[in-house]
Amino acid sequence: MKKFLDDDFLLTNNTAKKLYHEYAKDMPIIDYHCHLNPQEIYENKKFTDITKLWLVNGTYGDHYKWRLLRAYGVSEDYITGNKNSYEKFSKWAEVIPYTIGNPLYHWTHLELKRFFNIDDLLCPKNAKKIYDECNEKLKTDDFTPRRLMERSNVKVVCTTDDPCDSLEYHLKLKKEYNAVKVLPSFRPDKAINIELEGFNDYLNRLSGVVGYHISSLTELLKALEERIDFFSKTGCRLSDHALDRVMFKAATFSEVNDILQRKLNKETLSEDEIKQYKGFIMLFLGKQYAKHNWVMQLHIAALRNANSHMFESIGPDTGFDAINESVNIIELKQLLDKLAYDNLLPKTILYSLNPNDNQLLATLMGCYQDGSVSGKMQLGSAWWFNDHIDGMLTQMKTLANVGLLSKFVGMLTDSRSFLSYPRHEYFRRILCNMIGTWVEEGLYPADFDILKQIVQDICYYNAANYFEI
Repeated sequence: MKKFLDDDFLLTNNTAKKLYHEYAKDMPIIDYHCHLNPQEIYENKKFTDITKLWLVNGTYGDHYKWRLLRAYGVSEDYITGNKNSYEKFSKWAEVIPYTIGNPLYHWTHLELKRFFNIDDLLCPKNAKKIYDECNEKLKTDDFTPRRLMERSNVKVVCTTDDPCDSLEYHLKLKKEYNAVKVLPSFRPDKAINIELEGFNDYLNRLSGVVGYHISSLTELLKALEERIDFFSKTGCRLSDHALDRVMFKAATFSEVNDILQRKLNKETLSEDEIKQYKGFIMLFLGKQYAKHNWVMQLHIAALRNANSHMFESIGPDTGFDAINESVNIIELKQLLDKLAYDNLLPKTILYSLNPNDNQLLATLMGCYQDGSVSGKMQLGSAWWFNDHIDGMLTQMKTLANVGLLSKFVGMLTDSRSFLSYPRHEYFRRILCNMIGTWVEEGLYPADFDILKQIVQDICYYNAANYFEI
């Protein structure tokens, strides 16, 4: 019987062990998509409570864990409610032994082991001991946001930032801290989602940032271009879009300006009008990204805020999202094709929350590899509900089957926690075991010069070259 979480965790053959321990283990990390707070990185305050760092702080925290707590039968008082920190921690200790088969069992114990040197398996019997031990260690200088990243060998993190953000803390970090590059990513969803109730209010906010009233399409495009220029000067290399539904329909400038005017007048838009507006704005933004040599990330097929009662009670990003229907591959093709036709398709990463989309996206992106950049079009890493063993293997095997796994830009955390970096270790072990198994089964030769390059490229160098950071 193999021991749980030993040095060869997830590594089932000698080639896999060699690939991981000699080539992958110590590679730096580029976390090119996360939701860390740049203010917390700048202020670098110590965390005093493992619950607030690891589980929940008000309605902000790890909704992966929250979903399992609810599924176990834990009331909301112990999740986002008013129970004290230890009571909330103890509930997770009660649930964790029963999360068999879920990656959170592995992540939880990897984080305790890697950051706190705790090998005990969390359970109700040792919950108070582990809680106290973690909180005592949090008093040391090893548990500030910066030190947690440095201890994890992180070289770059890319946060997620709205066009209206001042990037105040990115600018300060750029001047005062260089051990880890903290770069913004441009996330203009609120300027694109014209169908949402808060769209007009958002344009008023954007107007305040750029210093002129946005009352036409000309002014909106001007504002977006100015914010892209500002982000670029601050070090931005990526955009990010939550395209829960891919929507695209060709339209003229005049048609889209009329649609915008109708929205500003609080009129109801048809679905075709929404598609025309979104398609036009995405084309405009894609061309801007190409001019700035940015990477465009498209996160597709999330069904957000499915539980309307809980959304109204505690807000978004609290564990009530699901997988949406499959990507509209035809409308996605139209978007990419128009950009490519104009020779302004930026480097692009396509993610879908729906695992049925892996082959759709992998084959579509192959149509737009143009030889200008190695791995220009990327099949995004297994994301959110898919970042488990099966999901990672499915994503990588699909890419290997119809594209070039060797040019994959690798893993990201997509996390709000400074303790999430063992997810890169988790990914690297799975990657090395998959490749090692292929070698052991005679599906690829034991050429360790090439294998070393492939593994280290996927872990680090591909991302460093792709994002030019």
